[in-house]
Amino acid sequence: MKKRIMNGREVSDGQVQAWAVEAESGYDVDQLNRRWGRPARVEKTSQVVLTRLPDAELAALMERADREGLDRSAAIRAAVREWSAK
Repeated sequence: MKKRIMNGREVSDGQVQAWAVEAESGYDVDQLNRRWGRPARVEKTSQVVLTRLPDAELAALMERADREGLDRSAAIRAAVREWSAK
């Protein structure tokens, strides 16, 4: 019998059987339809905008982000809000 590999690990016959039993008993569709990952920031889907920053600009941004307890994305959004408010 061929080995079953998932995420680099062998999957046992017992695990496959357990998954089959779980599937046959049915799933909660509402639970399956829940959105995984980060919660949405806004009601409408946000756009991902890629940009390049020189090392010095990114370092300066991250220094301020660290001082203010922000992650990189939050710091960039704060910088954009500050600039666009003027």
